[in-house]
Amino acid sequence: MPAERIYPILLLLGSNLFMTFAWYGHLKYKSTPLVMAIMVSWGIAFFEYCLMVPANRLGSAVYSAPQLKGMQEVITLLVFAGFSAWYLGEPLKWNHWAGFALIAVAAWLIFLD
Repeated sequence: MPAERIYPILLLLGSNLFMTFAWYGHLKYKSTPLVMAIMVSWGIAFFEYCLMVPANRLGSAVYSAPQLKGMQEVITLLVFAGFSAWYLGEPLKWNHWAGFALIAVAAWLIFLD
């Protein structure tokens, strides 16, 4: 696979790691004041944007916007699945995997001509 097709995927992966921590990392610290959780999440989200914007900019040279969004959704689900089990200690159940699989099929359909 050529580099111009791989770089956007790697950047999307990195951005999703940051965003998952920004959105869900605070759930492990429920005693932290909500305002503090919001501020920390915004700080983490800055780094997500530093990767997401170039991912979409570079990716738009080889992928359509719907394809980039479909990839991003699948990457988000994969990152979240690992994060949920590893960081939050909440492994996904069969119905979660089934729902995610349906979303992955939808993303696959986006790539069909």
